Amino acid sequence: MAFRRRKSYPLFSQEFIIHNHADIGFFFVLCVLIGLMFEVTAKTAFIFILPQYNSSIQTLDGEILYYHYGVKDLVTILFYVVIAIILHAIVQEYILDKINKRLHLSKVKQSRFNESGQLAAFHLASMFWCLYVSATEGYLSYPKTLWESYPHVYLPFQVKFFYLCQLAYWLHALPELYFQKVKKEEVPRQLQYIVLYLLHIAGAYLLNLTRLGLILLLLQSVAEFLFHIARLFYFTDENNQRLFNAWGVVFVITRLFTLTLSVLTIGFGLARAEVHTFNPDKGNLNTLLFRMVVLLLMCVSQTWMMWRFIHFQLRRWRECCKEQAARKRSVAVAMMKQQAKVIKRESGYHENGVVKAENGSTPRQKKIKSP
Repeated sequence: MAFRRRKSYPLFSQEFIIHNHADIGFFFVLCVLIGLMFEVTAKTAFIFILPQYNSSIQTLDGEILYYHYGVKDLVTILFYVVIAIILHAIVQEYILDKINKRLHLSKVKQSRFNESGQLAAFHLASMFWCLYVSATEGYLSYPKTLWESYPHVYLPFQVKFFYLCQLAYWLHALPELYFQKVKKEEVPRQLQYIVLYLLHIAGAYLLNLTRLGLILLLLQSVAEFLFHIARLFYFTDENNQRLFNAWGVVFVITRLFTLTLSVLTIGFGLARAEVHTFNPDKGNLNTLLFRMVVLLLMCVSQTWMMWRFIHFQLRRWRECCKEQAARKRSVAVAMMKQQAKVIKRESGYHENGVVKAENGSTPRQKKIKSP
């Protein structure tokens, strides 16, 4: 059995890093895990793996461990950025590349297919994770918890870990633009939504609006998952556009729910809170200016997303109209050709200026009777 030889690249060259970035990341993760085995390095290794800044609070149910944010979170986020890069490479190599070989897509469609495949897998996992955390913490069954007892400085383990992983995933998307050799024309579009996700998630985490951010991420994940699934089915069959219609309905409903929850939580819920003083040391930012700025940013972002959605739908409608017009023209041309053939068969054909029938004989002329 013959084996194909892989191309060898110079060590630490650009091509070497691109083709082996997942292996380099796995080596880093392995070093951190080995550090857990020794007492000297265990404390440092735990900073990479586990969330930091924990503190125990005495409650009626007993002592509960809570977390808050700090500078050491950057180290933990870095570790999970590397984990996200490894998972990205696994999904790409063992799932998406095998599907691409069967579909035989063009380079442009293949790039879009890989992008949607990765994001569909992420949003599916994020959707179920958000749903589980929101249900177990009681944010869905008791909506008043979204604004009660603000500021939400102390977070349960699963809430803090969820936000760290979300930030790690969207930060890993930045070097993936280099690793996946994304075209320059596609970079601004992808950078746009990566930066928007980072700003919204980091804003909810740092402004102590984690409960509201969790519900909004759940709604966003549902809409985004449906959109990328619709794109995947569209690349396999361009006539399959029903999922885009379903996504359009879900997208509009998501925008309405996002604005409603934001106004209800920030505009009404926090406005009725007992403390309205600006105290960054305790994490309290509940002032009129703070609420107005946050609501303004939320309205601007949702309005911009709706404008992009309307622009996308109009472009899609124009393309559909052009396709229908082209089909009608092709049908009309085919009908005209068919009618011309029928007329030609009925009237015969010309030869040397004389009309001949189909069998080649000259048609008999009718005699005109004299009056």
